[in-house]
Amino acid sequence: MLQALIVPLVLLANGLGAGVLMGTQLGGFPLLAALPPDRYVHAHAFFATRYDPFMPACLIGTLGGDMLLTAFPPGGAGRLPYLLAAAFAAGTVTISLTKNVPINKWIQTVDPQRLPGNFAELDPRRRWGFWNRTRSILAVAALVANCVGVGLAS
Repeated sequence: MLQALIVPLVLLANGLGAGVLMGTQLGGFPLLAALPPDRYVHAHAFFATRYDPFMPACLIGTLGGDMLLTAFPPGGAGRLPYLLAAAFAAGTVTISLTKNVPINKWIQTVDPQRLPGNFAELDPRRRWGFWNRTRSILAVAALVANCVGVGLAS
């Protein structure tokens, strides 16, 4: 009974979270990477405020739901797909909190009209892009693992 509620919520949260991350990977980041520094700072600060609290809720919901599904797998299915999904979701959350969010917060403090003199050295686009790509891959991997879990339970 519990699984009948959790499985669709996990798939929804995971699908939305992975979709938004893939959207930033396919569209948002290439745009940011192509902008001159002042326009980049302005655009990144704008984008960074648009995903809260939506993205954290999706990612935490995926992780929490997968932990429950690991403990109580639906239909007697194996725990492994949900355990893998939880690990991938945990990786996504960890990267978000330790790598991307600090950059987002810093960018929000930078005045695009008065960039630091050493902004070329500080420019976080390559680092942010790498970590965004990594967390996007992990979020999609979690979704694949969740889909495998659902398939095994059918």
